[in-house]
Amino acid sequence: MSLRPWNNLPIDDCGEPLEALPRELLRLEPHPYMTLGAPYGADGGPFQLRRGVVARLLQAQLHLQQHSPRYRLAIFDGWRPLAVQAFMVQEAIAQTCRERGLDPAGSGPDQEAVLADVGRFWAPPNPDPSAPPPHSTGAAVDLTLADRLTGVPVAMGSAIDAIGAVSEPDHWLEQARQGAPGQRRQLLLEWHHHRCLLRDAMQAAGFSQHPNEWWHFSWGDQLWAWRRGEPCACYGRVDGPGG
Repeated sequence: MSLRPWNNLPIDDCGEPLEALPRELLRLEPHPYMTLGAPYGADGGPFQLRRGVVARLLQAQLHLQQHSPRYRLAIFDGWRPLAVQAFMVQEAIAQTCRERGLDPAGSGPDQEAVLADVGRFWAPPNPDPSAPPPHSTGAAVDLTLADRLTGVPVAMGSAIDAIGAVSEPDHWLEQARQGAPGQRRQLLLEWHHHRCLLRDAMQAAGFSQHPNEWWHFSWGDQLWAWRRGEPCACYGRVDGPGG
């Protein structure tokens, strides 16, 4: 099973429990993975994270509202047990094949390209505790911005979980610099501005961003440690609220 560059970092799990998101943080519901039938089991759904991560999310929201009071954070996904990770990887592969007119059960170069593209965004459901998928640690969160009053998500230029370059954090800035015409350029820069607002708020609270995903941030997992130059992660895989 392929490893990420950050999976060679050690984990010294602090034992902090998962905690349900408080009412101050908007949940985007119905949750799409649960709607698809993802197997969360009896340990609760996705709207829970490590206690310290929840506290930092509240810090990020405070920073956002101090600088951009019309917005709030909107949580798309949090803790993801290994079974859900495996389910969603297969779902992403099948969906991408359908979008490209391919048979998900087929084989060949086109299917291999799908696996490579999906693999840039979806971590493998690795059962090895030394290389956990980020969301299985309760340290990673997928989120966006929403209007503070209506709760309607803000346009970010691509959907969460979109496979492709459109999901890279600075994609629309690069596109605008390549000579997009007037109104189109303004739209691209607006999308980029929204992504920057989200990133600035999260980084102000100590989070690190996934290099391929504008919506994915974490604190305390291997990816966070790798991006910040920390010697080890403080959150490993957690299989439920009880640890």
